[in-house]
Amino acid sequence: MSENAVRDVVGAIVEGLRARDLEALRRVYAEDMVSFDVEAPLRHVGVEAKLRNWANVFAVFAEVDYEVRDLELAVDGALAFGYGFGRLSGTLGDGTATAGMWVRVTFCFKRIGESWRIVHDQVSVPLDLRTGAGVRDLEP
Repeated sequence: MSENAVRDVVGAIVEGLRARDLEALRRVYAEDMVSFDVEAPLRHVGVEAKLRNWANVFAVFAEVDYEVRDLELAVDGALAFGYGFGRLSGTLGDGTATAGMWVRVTFCFKRIGESWRIVHDQVSVPLDLRTGAGVRDLEP
């Protein structure tokens, strides 16, 4: 079933991050993917730009954990859309454990050949309009 195959792509992100494996992560993204990530700039174009973001995570974290919760998917033909919540946590390079924070995640997938690949992702942090600060203590 296509939905299971798409869920497997998200599972591969989790596994790739936990293993700190950039090549495994490369296999889940389309070459020309576009990412609206939490790090500047506003838009990251191409798989190499996305992998630089993950390499930045590996530079900060000695051990990485990632989880996705409440993933909803819609699959139609060669396109799929998904959204849920993600949390990056682990142990920083100095040995400090961090629980991270929950963010909102959105994925757009396309079947390319026999594989599903992410062609777009977006991560967002809820905002307190009065202060302009991100709200970091929300739970799904």
